Amino acid sequence: MADSKKRFNIRPFRTHQPMDRADANATWEILEHAMDEIANRNASQLSFEELYRAAYNLVLHKHGALLYEGVTEKLNAILLQSVETLAAQPNETLLETMATVWNEHMITMTMIRDILMYMDRTYVIQQRRRVVYELGLHLFRITVWEHPAVGPRVMELTLDLINLQRIGKIPDDRDARLQNVVRMLLELGRADFQANVYHEFETAFLSTTLEFYQQESLSFLSNNTAIDYAAKAASRLEAEARRAKTLQLPVTTEGPLMTTLETEWIQRHSRVLVDMEPSGFSAMLQDDTKVQSLRDMYDLFVRVPSSVDHLREALAARIKQDGAALVQDQEKGASDPSAFCRGVLVMKAKYDRIVNEAFRDEKKAQKRMKESFEDFLNQDARAASCLATYVDELLRVGLRGATEVQILDSLNQAIVIFRFLSDKDVFESFYKQQLAKRLLGGRSVSDDAERSMVSLLKAECGYQFTTKLEGMFNDMRISRETRDKYKSFKRQEGEKNMVDIEVDVLTTGYWPSQNVPPCTLPVPIQESIDRFSKFYLDKHTGRKLKWQTNTGAAELKVTFGTGPDKYRRHELCVSTYQMCILLLFNDKETLTLAQIRQQTQIPDQELRRHLISLCTPKNRILKKGSKGRGIISDEDTFTYNMDFTSKLKRVRIPLVKEASMVRPETAAGLIGADGKDAHVAPGSVPVSVEEDRRHLVEAAIVRIMKARKALNHNDLIAEVTRQLTNRFQPTPQFIKKRIESLIDREYLERSEREHRVYNYVA
Repeated sequence: MADSKKRFNIRPFRTHQPMDRADANATWEILEHAMDEIANRNASQLSFEELYRAAYNLVLHKHGALLYEGVTEKLNAILLQSVETLAAQPNETLLETMATVWNEHMITMTMIRDILMYMDRTYVIQQRRRVVYELGLHLFRITVWEHPAVGPRVMELTLDLINLQRIGKIPDDRDARLQNVVRMLLELGRADFQANVYHEFETAFLSTTLEFYQQESLSFLSNNTAIDYAAKAASRLEAEARRAKTLQLPVTTEGPLMTTLETEWIQRHSRVLVDMEPSGFSAMLQDDTKVQSLRDMYDLFVRVPSSVDHLREALAARIKQDGAALVQDQEKGASDPSAFCRGVLVMKAKYDRIVNEAFRDEKKAQKRMKESFEDFLNQDARAASCLATYVDELLRVGLRGATEVQILDSLNQAIVIFRFLSDKDVFESFYKQQLAKRLLGGRSVSDDAERSMVSLLKAECGYQFTTKLEGMFNDMRISRETRDKYKSFKRQEGEKNMVDIEVDVLTTGYWPSQNVPPCTLPVPIQESIDRFSKFYLDKHTGRKLKWQTNTGAAELKVTFGTGPDKYRRHELCVSTYQMCILLLFNDKETLTLAQIRQQTQIPDQELRRHLISLCTPKNRILKKGSKGRGIISDEDTFTYNMDFTSKLKRVRIPLVKEASMVRPETAAGLIGADGKDAHVAPGSVPVSVEEDRRHLVEAAIVRIMKARKALNHNDLIAEVTRQLTNRFQPTPQFIKKRIESLIDREYLERSEREHRVYNYVA
């Protein structure tokens, strides 16, 4: 049993027999011969196992230096044969021959690397030498590429070939010659970073590219339209990007290459492409059919962000120019507020399309468009007046018969303009005046349309903006209820002989009003007013009624003609003042201006206006004694016109328009007079608005200072502006003046330590 057990025998260490110099040289000769065979493409008969072992033994027996130096000398000898062949090649075949030599060299180096793998892992690392593969690339660079008859010629031919592709003399497709050269240079560059031949090629390539496109872009621009230039530039950028992919250029080259093209084709000529006539970007903005061309230009420019600013500037300038033309039309006397607003909306639709399609809905372009509309619409108060008149036209006649969707669409269009207004309180003032006329005169297309407009304004500016407008609607509702109650009261009292009146009771703070003293009303009218006043005040103790006789309307039954058979009866729809004037002619056929004024107590300016309205050729209820259109003196006479005729049974007597009276601008802000149907002059706003602004600014200052206790001047100005920007844009001078007023009234005081700091006085 014991003899059957396995036994382990420990053999003594066998030392390798040392390899002498003669054996090493003999081994190297075997490897050298193999390298020749590999270079000559006769490697099929070689045993790579034996060759690997031979190289292994040389390194193992401390003959690595012999092997490394021998490989270096042999590779150099092989390359010297190749460079002689290359140097002798004509230009026509040099690139193809270079590609062949390079590919064969790479195959040779791959095989030799595999044989000498052990040397790379040991000797090369220990001695800090180049690995065999990199050694082959290094030797190729210094022996082949740096040969004066090879490298410079290959570089020049390569760059020339690229330029020939660019001008279309050879096909711009996958050219193997160019690919091989670029691949070779990249490999050589990686092996010898300090002597990076690819970097030399890249520098020359970018330089020739710059020179080529510098000349071509300038020449093309001089002989073509901006549209053609944009198309050419886009095609060049696309072709060069495709070439970079085909040649497999690294991103470190592709980036500068595309930057060069963008600089020469776009940035350098961007201003010219915008301004050139008649095909530049600015000119195309005027043509609705050029949106696609504008888009092509934008798509080109967007590659250079700084150049897109020129397009946005051109857009802004064109909007301001078109807007200025609209404003100028208003100034020339052909004033049509509704036409102005329709023109703004047409402009907005046009430039919305341009920004959406040509600028691809870019946020910065949207912002510039908005700022440009605001710029020309806020030069003065005219736009606010025009918009209020436009909305008034819509709500009186423009939306009659429209569906709910059409009404909302039209009103939303008006809100588009409203958003551009910085002084929204000016619009509110005009809108409130016209709303009052519509509500009191029953001229609105519908109550729903009116309320829809108020809702839109509320959504834009908040509930405070529409408080007074909503109060006006509430007053009208309560007035209808009050009239119904009054009619019931009269029926119960049996009052049948009194003149029928319909009274609207309005809250003073909600409605626009003028401090006009009441006129002297005819006795029957005054009796009816007194009766209603007693009825109303009995039910609402503590209230006070102030009759606005400068407003209101009346229906008069009037007889014309000189005999029973020739009597013509009409119903005249007149203002309260006109009613007072006409009823005087029941007692006397002819009256002077002075007599009418004395008996009615109507203010002189309004009296003249209403008398002229009664003397117009179309509605000549009265005959004026003096010639001419105006009323010159108190002795001018007016006679009841018995010969008046009209085809209408019911005749409306319109008032002639009153010229607006405005004061000049003050340091506090833009101010003006509040007049009926008045369109403010440039640089003016209604006086009532200016007064409201004083209160709003002072209230904001006190509110801010009460919360902060102390604040410096600039911060207070900024905070007041921020809080009020939803209604109007107060100027720093205006705010400063209100601060001074509050200091005078001891709401604020200046800090003793710092003059520009204000303290709140509790």
